Amino acid sequence: MGKAADVLRVEEVDRPEPGPGEVLVRVHASGVNPTDYKARSGAVPRPMADFQIPHHDGAGVIEAVGAGVDPGRAGERVWLLMAAAGRRWGTAAEWTVVPARQAVPLPDGASFELGAMLGVPAVTAHYCLLADGPVNGQTVLVAGGAGAVGHFAIELAKRAGARVVTTVSSPEKAALAEKAGADLVVNYRSPDAADQVRAFGPVDRVVEVALGANLALDLAVIRPHATIVTYAAEAANPELPVRACMTANVTLKFVLLYGVPVAAIEQAAADISAALAAGQLTSLPVHKFPLDGIAAAHEAAESGAVGKVIVTP
Repeated sequence: MGKAADVLRVEEVDRPEPGPGEVLVRVHASGVNPTDYKARSGAVPRPMADFQIPHHDGAGVIEAVGAGVDPGRAGERVWLLMAAAGRRWGTAAEWTVVPARQAVPLPDGASFELGAMLGVPAVTAHYCLLADGPVNGQTVLVAGGAGAVGHFAIELAKRAGARVVTTVSSPEKAALAEKAGADLVVNYRSPDAADQVRAFGPVDRVVEVALGANLALDLAVIRPHATIVTYAAEAANPELPVRACMTANVTLKFVLLYGVPVAAIEQAAADISAALAAGQLTSLPVHKFPLDGIAAAHEAAESGAVGKVIVTP
């Protein structure tokens, strides 16, 4: 645990072999997520024995399969999710081994870079949107529409038939959110941000990245009995305005992907692949680093690079 430049290093280790129910994947692209650099920094401590190859998400080609896996999967293009969750073999390597269900078919029309962006962000977005049922005809507010979760939340919400309003902090980020298909983009720093959202219509569901910073805005724009789903933790815990929440009869839902039921993750993966095949999920701007530049890649992600940081083994 520690700063990227102090603790990340590139070394040769024995190539892993797939065990029962596993596949060996030649990695073509590895995505960097906040959960990756938070774990590395020690902000969310986890056990580590000997060494840990970082990164949950990636994309590549299955080279070999373990016992119990269809041999026909060899040669299949796949996107990967949660590769390093409780396991040593993350995607920041030439090869990784994952349970077969965590290697999801990647349509031919989707690039490896796009595949490496999915994983944690897209599955989180799917669960935040659809864990409680369909959102067809509902109005969804996506906080931080230019981030990876926000980007895929916009696209998946539109695919699911929702009206989407999103908040951003700059014209550059507004352009990304508009490109993703948001019906309305609002700069949350504007004095009339709440009025702009209310004019669009009362919100049924909020996908929230910063509950403490944004709760006042959320409560100002939701309809009674709305749901606010938050998937990220801030440095300081928010203060909860209990009376305002009671008055709104609001449901606050907290999501940490590692505790989401397997069936929900598998459904998300299937829906995401269907959206990919339909051309309904798009890439964020890419900041590409070679494997030996992984420390710089983490530093870029931590500094808030707009788009997605990708490492190419």
